[in-house]
Amino acid sequence: MNGAKNDSEIVLRSARAGDGQSLFDVTAQSVQGLAKNHYKSEQLAGWMGERTVEYYEDIIEKGHTVIAEENGEVLGFVDSILGEVTRLFVLPKAAGRGLGKRLLKVGVENAAKGYSGSIKIESTRNAQGFCERHGFKAMQKGYFSHGVGGEPIEIVLMEMART
Repeated sequence: MNGAKNDSEIVLRSARAGDGQSLFDVTAQSVQGLAKNHYKSEQLAGWMGERTVEYYEDIIEKGHTVIAEENGEVLGFVDSILGEVTRLFVLPKAAGRGLGKRLLKVGVENAAKGYSGSIKIESTRNAQGFCERHGFKAMQKGYFSHGVGGEPIEIVLMEMART
């Protein structure tokens, strides 16, 4: 990502060392604000489990995380590995601005580099409709596999066929 701006003044850029706190904060605020009507309070309370700022710094070090920021504030991020979008979170105050769509597009593009199969995502229940509107189909229910600690979080395993 080159950090080029569009009309909304939201910049997409590659995450870099030191962004871990922002990713931690965005995840925690997104979960508490956007998933609260879809999960039990115990699940929400334990969602972050044993995640730490260092956990996110380790993710950033792998080089697959893209951040969306506006005026220096991180509003959301997406992370992907070969064949899968692994994380996509936006701040509640940034929801509804098309940011999730932009980040998902980047995440899918990155997951598809050097890969010809279907792209997978483990969607939270609150994000299932969003993922469906952007080409993913529900395959089965399961539990989030990319987290650490905490009560199991129900998710929907989804797939996007590529042509």
